Amino acid sequence: MKILVINGSPKGEYSITLQTVRYLEKKYPQHEFEVLHAGQRIASIEKDFAPVKAAMEAADLLLFSYPVYTFIAPSQLHRLIELMKQHGVNVAGKAATQITTSKHFYDVTAHRYIQDNCQDMGLRVIRGLSADMDDLLCERGQKEACAFFERVVYDAEHGYCEPNRLLDLPYAPQEATVPQAAEGEKKGDVVIVADLGEDSERLAKMIDRFRAVLPYATRVVNLREFPFRGGCLGCFNCATDGVCVYKDGFDAYLRGTIQSGQAIIYAFTVSDHSMGARFKLYDDRQFCNGHRTVTMGMPMGYLVSGCLSAEANLQTIIEARAQVGSNTLCGAATDEYDTDAQIDQLAASLTYALERGYAQPQNFYGVGGMKIFRDLIYQMQGMMKADHRFYKAHGQYDFPQKKKGLVLKMYLVGMLLSSKKIRAKMGNAMNEGMIAPYKKVVEACVKE
Repeated sequence: MKILVINGSPKGEYSITLQTVRYLEKKYPQHEFEVLHAGQRIASIEKDFAPVKAAMEAADLLLFSYPVYTFIAPSQLHRLIELMKQHGVNVAGKAATQITTSKHFYDVTAHRYIQDNCQDMGLRVIRGLSADMDDLLCERGQKEACAFFERVVYDAEHGYCEPNRLLDLPYAPQEATVPQAAEGEKKGDVVIVADLGEDSERLAKMIDRFRAVLPYATRVVNLREFPFRGGCLGCFNCATDGVCVYKDGFDAYLRGTIQSGQAIIYAFTVSDHSMGARFKLYDDRQFCNGHRTVTMGMPMGYLVSGCLSAEANLQTIIEARAQVGSNTLCGAATDEYDTDAQIDQLAASLTYALERGYAQPQNFYGVGGMKIFRDLIYQMQGMMKADHRFYKAHGQYDFPQKKKGLVLKMYLVGMLLSSKKIRAKMGNAMNEGMIAPYKKVVEACVKE
């Protein structure tokens, strides 16, 4: 595959984000990587855009590589995107993805900015990699980068991509068709948690198609059939032992019937800009698990009947829910357009995650949300005893991060930078020092 890397960092080769690309380039030599230093060369690109346009149109995949600057991407990358649109670059139908490095502060808005603009130009966007600045320096980060790239290649080869939520189409609900179920099922158990009533015909057909094309055994749990005694009272009676004050058996049902599967698919009809009251009742009653991410690592997906593209807040909830729970979000198929194709892609994505143990790294939603919970549970450990035991067992108390050596190093760097004379003599020494440990990782990388 011919990959054009659009390096949006103004630092060019000194970009930390680019080191992840260099690592992948060495790890997967069967693919051709070409790097365009757009962030560093934007002034010359403005004067002569023709070579850039030709490179983009010749590539199979556009890979945007950039640091997150103030909620989105660097201004130089903004300008490049303006030029792409002004010059009418013909990239429709090509694949695009992105890699960012940051401390996860609003990486989600940066990724959405690139996704929306790529979809404006007809690109098929594949979910990107949101990495911490130091991820490449550890084994976990290297594995996540490789898993990400292998997933990109898989999606590009199969034509899978993120749904375009910007399509200006009137909502004309489609009914899914139900093919004959494939012969033979793989070992596994996928639970479909649904809100199905007499008025849910379209949703029921979506579920039927999903079950027919997914090569795993499935179980449907209809929330309307469970005898809920009431909604969560916020009484904290479950705080110490995880047992709900209601005697309707929901806590045991949740753990034994729903969370016992290998993956969960949620199916609902959009109602009042949400999943509906019944689903919210189910969500609230899950507080018998407290703030424990008991399904971490489990793939998750959605079947949605309704105009999800018009519900930005609901889209955020869907992604954030998976991120905070450390679940791999395999997609949300709707009945807005290309319903069968969306369902088939969701089934393929879930199958990929189950077969390869694929796990998405956390972004701002996941990292920020868990830090809030981490601090909360640590302070309330005397009362939230079950949560406290869970957080300790899973290493979620990752503080205090003293790192005295790093703190001292930053003091020394700060002292050097405070001198104009020393800054003038440093030249690229600081950039060289910053990427030196990343270069060691790249150089030590073993090819696949």
